[in-house]
Order: sequence, then structure tokens, then C-alpha cells
Amino acid sequence: MHAEDQKLTFGEAIVALRSGKRVSRKGWNGKDMFLWLKEEVMILSQCCSDPILKEVCETNGGAVVALPTICMKTADNKVLTGWLASQTDMLSNDWFVLH
Repeated sequence: MHAEDQKLTFGEAIVALRSGKRVSRKGWNGKDMFLWLKEEVMILSQCCSDPILKEVCETNGGAVVALPTICMKTADNKVLTGWLASQTDMLSNDWFVLH
């Protein structure tokens, strides 16, 4: 079975994300778009190039926890951090796991 032949619900796609897999939708217009779960990480101030994030880290003793988030690889090869599902995404049954 090809990945695109799968017909997963949004809930099943979330389970796949939580297990470390990448997921996508057949109904998305963009080519090669997919989601993945970026796990919780500790961010150290000395590793920050973003001045506001660096300040938050330093104010917090030199580090801060970045909570888990769903990221998207967009059709134009960019990364969207903090992707949010639309009503259509949540109600669709055309999700599949990329292998």
C-alpha cells in the first residue's frame, strides 16, 4: 500500500505524530508538505540568535524549556512552527503517514 492510499483520521494522524512519524494530507494543494512533532527541548541562552528568546533564557537563569509543537514543511520549502489545524484538516479522512 502506498502512503497516499491510507485514509487516516486526524486523530490517527496525531497518534502517528506522537510516535515520531511524519504525516500529510492528500487534499493539500502544495507538493511535499508534511507535519512532524518537534519534541520539548531545553534552549540555552548561548545558543540563541533571537534577541528576545535570548533575553527570556537569561531572565530564567540561562535556559528555558521550549514546549512541544507541530511543525509543517511548506510547499515552498520553509518551516512553519506552531502549525494549527483548520476545521477541514480536523474533519478529513485523507491523512497518511510518510514512510
